[in-house]
Amino acid sequence: MSEEILINVTPRETRVAVVENGMLQEVQVERATRRGYVGNIYRGKVSRVMPGMQAAFVEIGLERAAFLHASDIIRPQLPAEESAEPAAPAPMPPISELVRDGQEIVVQVVKDPIGSKGARLTTHLSIPSRHLVLLPYSKALGVSVRIEDEDERARLKDTLASLVGDGRMGYIVRTNAEGMTREALEEDIGYLGKLWGAVQEAMARARVGERIYEELSLPLRALRDLMRPSIEKVRIDSRETLERAQRFVAQFMPELAERVEHYPGERPIFDLYGIEDEIQKALRKDVPLKSGGYLIVDQTEAMTTIDVNTGAFLGTRNLEETVFRTNLEAAQAVARQLRLRNLGGIIIIDFIDMTDEEHQRQVLRQLQKSMSRDHAKATVYEMSPLGLVEMTRKRTTESLERQLCEPCPACSGRGSVKTAETITYEIFREITRAVRQFEAAKLLVLAAPKIVNRILEEDSAAVAELEEFIGKTIRFQPEEHYMQEQYDVVLL
Repeated sequence: MSEEILINVTPRETRVAVVENGMLQEVQVERATRRGYVGNIYRGKVSRVMPGMQAAFVEIGLERAAFLHASDIIRPQLPAEESAEPAAPAPMPPISELVRDGQEIVVQVVKDPIGSKGARLTTHLSIPSRHLVLLPYSKALGVSVRIEDEDERARLKDTLASLVGDGRMGYIVRTNAEGMTREALEEDIGYLGKLWGAVQEAMARARVGERIYEELSLPLRALRDLMRPSIEKVRIDSRETLERAQRFVAQFMPELAERVEHYPGERPIFDLYGIEDEIQKALRKDVPLKSGGYLIVDQTEAMTTIDVNTGAFLGTRNLEETVFRTNLEAAQAVARQLRLRNLGGIIIIDFIDMTDEEHQRQVLRQLQKSMSRDHAKATVYEMSPLGLVEMTRKRTTESLERQLCEPCPACSGRGSVKTAETITYEIFREITRAVRQFEAAKLLVLAAPKIVNRILEEDSAAVAELEEFIGKTIRFQPEEHYMQEQYDVVLL
């Protein structure tokens, strides 16, 4: 499989695209005015403790107070008693015993502000490098679940344990460490140790609301998280960013340094690979399938729903075969769309009903297989009797649509506007209401041209009846800048 990472840099915006076999699989956007906060460490101040929610709100200098749940707060470790039986996990203490109003606390952002919700915080700090994640307040040693080979997992854990010894900090081996040497892990441990020392110094002098540690910029973060031996090229269209990337790669992954190159072409790099068109398609609700079927993707505050339809695909054998083939293709398309659109939280997929249980199992396996390349953690559940598949995908940043779009001013994000007929009758009611409340010789109605034309052409008789009923003259004036649902009734 051919994989490339493309990095497009402009003064105010940076975009990273992951392309597999010529097809866009993932796109990340970072703007100078709205850099993400995930991974950043702050000195915060508890503004409100909520015992009923087992949580607290913490001011860290962002627009909205951030949210800290009791389960994300480090609890004091009690001395373990000698016993043949392992100790049962201690019950969660009340939030009021863990933090108090006005308390200063060092926290890390684990989820960006999304919609109306503030950022999600933790006091379990973690600092990632190329191959490891440092857990300064833990002694645990773990290996990413995405490394599935048991021998490799054991090798990495043993190597890490021998390097750390009786150290006082914990580590997690990242997926990127698969197949890496002891020396590579040792270099990361040294780097993380120096970085943690710098963070501790910053902690000591930071004031409330100040950032103690900042995550890497998007280009370097992409190289750290996405660069692996299967990536053939990393193409960057900015020489300044290229130099920073080359220094980063030379330090952390020198064996891949030759794969990072400059893109000097006059044609924009995203245009060359057709990525701009793919981004535009990813903002639409409908996703066409090669077979003639299509998906409908609906993102709401509570969940995302994906509906699978056969469309024009009739198949060559029978209805069951048609449905099965469409669902198989849809399973692959769904996995790509979730990654491309960065959809997270609860996701419901409405596959077309299949009577054959083996077909259901194959479609579910295809979905799970297609999701395996996604770096975000996802859990897929069994298919329900109604043909629905429930799944979750970890969400740490806004979806692509929420990053690039805003609610439509014409419909306030509803996805539909009232018909011209509905607006017409609303105007008539408003006129009746106005003349009963206020004195006026005549009335002027300002509305969108489409509404005014409809009233004068199709409802002229109704206007005459209304004028006779209220005993006043009504004049209609089209306003080009008015949207369909916008109108004003003016008393003259």
